Amino acid sequence: MIEFHIPLFQIFTLLAAVVFPLLVGLVTKRETNPGRKAVFLAGLSVLISLCTELATALQAGTVYNLGMALLTGLGSFLVAVAMHYGLWKPTGVANKVQGLGNVQGKHEAIEYTHK
Repeated sequence: MIEFHIPLFQIFTLLAAVVFPLLVGLVTKRETNPGRKAVFLAGLSVLISLCTELATALQAGTVYNLGMALLTGLGSFLVAVAMHYGLWKPTGVANKVQGLGNVQGKHEAIEYTHK
């Protein structure tokens, strides 16, 4: 017998991985080391997958599967990197989102200089 069942939380994790690179861009500066951004992206991917697996275990009343959480985290990280280099960066979206975080800092700097 074959069963095809994908938990809703796993789908959420995959969809979230699509926007992870944009989130990293919002909270980092353009000058931030790319290696540091990658570590932040990996940490975000693992954190969301650990939480997703916890929610799945609590909802189903089953044992928490750390191996599945880490494997999902790896998959989320790979999807996020692929989305960054395959879609967000070539279309310029990553650059625009990165600039959104910097605009706020510029306004604050202008306010301080005028006081």
